[in-house]
Amino acid sequence: MEPVFTQDAPKPAGHYSQAIIHEGLVYVSGQLPVNPATGEKQTGTIEKQTLQVLKNLEAILQAAGSDRNHVLKTTVYVSGIEFWDQVNEVYGSFFGDHRPARSVVPTRDLHYGFKIELDAIAAQTNYFK
Repeated sequence: MEPVFTQDAPKPAGHYSQAIIHEGLVYVSGQLPVNPATGEKQTGTIEKQTLQVLKNLEAILQAAGSDRNHVLKTTVYVSGIEFWDQVNEVYGSFFGDHRPARSVVPTRDLHYGFKIELDAIAAQTNYFK
């Protein structure tokens, strides 16, 4: 197992890795809408929060030798199902024609008052060829 760390995503705030690589799979920890360059917590609209989470995901995937087109599964935690249409629109724009398996978990309050958190499992781009 190999831990992943990149300055281009938020530093872990606890006892965990941004991601772990194991046998060609990348297990990405839950990403919150935090700007890694400034440490600023994105508490704006659900669209802005979703975009920041996906940018963080992409940075970690790149550091792990993967990309958005190799994401196998995501779990999206959203603080209210009323946000789902907006989340799905940003999510769909990010992934384009690629459609990973996905679970959506409506939840109550997320850390720092965020409205979204996302974790993912992806394949490394050259591992399974």
